[in-house]
Amino acid sequence: MRPAVRLTASATSALPRWLLLTICIVYAFFGLFGRDPWKNEDAAGFGVMWTMANGSAHDWLLPNLVGKYMTEDGPLGYWLGASAIRALAPWVDASNASRVFTGLLFCAGCAFVWYAAYLLGRRAEVQPFKYAFGGEPEPRDYGRTLADGALLILLACFGLAERGHETTPQLAQFFGIAMLVYGLVRMIDKPIQGALIWGLALGLVTLSSSPVLVGALLLGTLAMALIVREARTRWLLLAGLPVALVLSVAWPIAALAAFPDDAVWYLNQWVHVSLSSFAGPPGSVAAYALKNLPLFTWPAWPLALWAWFSWSGLRRAPHVAMPLSVIGPLLVLVVLQSHQSNRLYMLLLPPLAVLAAFALPTLKRGAINAIDWFALLSFTILGSFVWLVYAAGLTGFPHPLARNLARLAPGFAPQFKVLSFVCAVAVTICWFVLVQWRLARHPKVLWRSVVLSSAGTTLMWVLLMTLWLPVVNYSRTYKDVAEQIASHLPEDYTCISPVRLGNAQIATFAYFGDMHFSFNQDCDVILRQDTQDFGDPSAMSDFVWKLVWEGRRVADRDERFRLYVRIDRPKPPVVKRRSWHKKPD
Repeated sequence: MRPAVRLTASATSALPRWLLLTICIVYAFFGLFGRDPWKNEDAAGFGVMWTMANGSAHDWLLPNLVGKYMTEDGPLGYWLGASAIRALAPWVDASNASRVFTGLLFCAGCAFVWYAAYLLGRRAEVQPFKYAFGGEPEPRDYGRTLADGALLILLACFGLAERGHETTPQLAQFFGIAMLVYGLVRMIDKPIQGALIWGLALGLVTLSSSPVLVGALLLGTLAMALIVREARTRWLLLAGLPVALVLSVAWPIAALAAFPDDAVWYLNQWVHVSLSSFAGPPGSVAAYALKNLPLFTWPAWPLALWAWFSWSGLRRAPHVAMPLSVIGPLLVLVVLQSHQSNRLYMLLLPPLAVLAAFALPTLKRGAINAIDWFALLSFTILGSFVWLVYAAGLTGFPHPLARNLARLAPGFAPQFKVLSFVCAVAVTICWFVLVQWRLARHPKVLWRSVVLSSAGTTLMWVLLMTLWLPVVNYSRTYKDVAEQIASHLPEDYTCISPVRLGNAQIATFAYFGDMHFSFNQDCDVILRQDTQDFGDPSAMSDFVWKLVWEGRRVADRDERFRLYVRIDRPKPPVVKRRSWHKKPD
C-alpha cells in the first residue's frame, strides 16, 4: 500500500547550497589535521601509507607495514594516502598529508548519497498527492528536499564521526559503496552511464576491500535486478561487469608480473583472510552488533525501518529495493564476521541514509517533535559538558571534573589555544541560533526533523576536535613512548624484533622513533609488549638480553613495553693443556 503523502510546495524548500556545503566541509575538515596517528586502526593505516611513500614498487603493489604484509584489504586506500604524502612532502608532514584524501573521499561519498536520493525523489511513484487546484511540489523540488534530508541523516549518524576521519581503507570503501548506490539509481534513466558507474564502483571496492565483500555486493545487485522492473540487467552485464572485472584484475596482474613469487603468496593470503574473516560463529558477533550497531547508525536505522513499513505497497520500487540490495548483503556480512568489529558498520550508512530519506514525508507530527526534542536536549547537555570539562582543565573548577580529567590523563597540561577557542565559540553560537529558529518558526519543510540531529553531531564533533583535541591526542598517541624508546636504542643496532606489538604500535614507533623492525631475521634488539608480567627472554650460550628501558603510555595502564638489547658474552681465554709426559730423548 502506498502511503498518503500530502505536501504543499512550501514544505519542499531546499536548504541553500552554500549552507549544505559548509556543513559537509566543516564536518569533514575538523579532526583531520593537527593531530598524531591514533590507536589503533588509524595509526596502522597511516603506517602502511608511510611505508609505501618511502618505499619501492614492491611496497606499492604488495602493501606492508615496515615489512609486515597487510592482507586484510586491497591497496587503493593506501595508494591514495601514500600519493598525498609524496606530493605534499616538502610542505606538510606525512601524518597530516595522509588524511587529505580521507576528507576528499568523505565529501565525495556525501555527494553520491545526495544525488542518489535526488534522482529517486523525482520519480513518479514517490510523488505526493496532487491537489485539485494545485499547490503540490514539483518533482524536482521534492527530489532536492529528500536529497537534503538524506545528507542530513548521513551526517547525523553517531558512528560516522570518528570512523569518517580515520586513515583507513574503510574511507575508500565508503566512497565506493555510495558510488555504487548512485550507479544503480542512475541506471534507471541512463542505463549505460549508470551501469558504467556501477561497474567502476564495484571495481574500486574490490581494490580497497576483500573478495567476499565484493561478491556479496554483486549478489545483492543481481537479486535486485530480478525484483525491480526498472533495473537494466542487460547493461549491467554488458557494460558494468566488464569494467568491474578490468579494474579488479589490474592490481593482481601488475603484482604478479612484477613480483611473481611474493605476489602469489600475498594474493592467496588476501583471499584466505577474506574468507576466514566471515566464517566465525555468529553468536558473540551478533550480540556485539545488536549492542553497538543501533547506536552507530542512529538515527538512520529507525527512519529506514519506518520507510520500509510506510512504503509497504512499493517495496519493489527502486527507492526501497535499490538501497536494500546493498543493506541486505552488508548486514549478512556483519553477522558472519569472525571477530567483533565495527569496520563494516560505516559501509551501511550511505544506503541507509538514502532509504531513510523516504521516511521523512510519512512521519507524524509526534515523531518529528520527539526526534527534535531528543536532539535538542541531548546535544545541548553534551555540548555543555564538553565546555565544562574544558573549563575544568584550564581553571581547576569544577573540582570533581578537574580531578577526573587528571586521573584519566595523568601528566596532561591543558593549554589555551585561541583559534580552537574561537572555532568552538562560533559553532556553539550557530547551534543556539539554529535551535532558536527551529523553536520559534516551526518550519514545515521535510528536513526539519533531522536538521537538529545533523547540526548536533557537527557541534559535538567540532567541540571535541577543538576544545578536547589536545587531551584526546595525548591519550591516543604513542609519540612520547616512541621518543623514549628511541633514546635508549644503541646507535649501532641492526634491527628490532617486535614481540606482541600491535600494528598501530609498530607504525607509530617506526614513524616517530625512526626504528628499523624486522620480522624474519634474528635481531640484536627486542621490543616487547606485556599486558602482564612475563619473564626475561631466554639467554643463549653466546649472549644475554639486557633490559635497558621499561615504560608505558601514561594514559594506558594495561600496556607495558620492555626494550632488551643483546649483550655478547665474553669468550673465555683459550687455556693450553699442559702435558705431563716427558718428551722422549
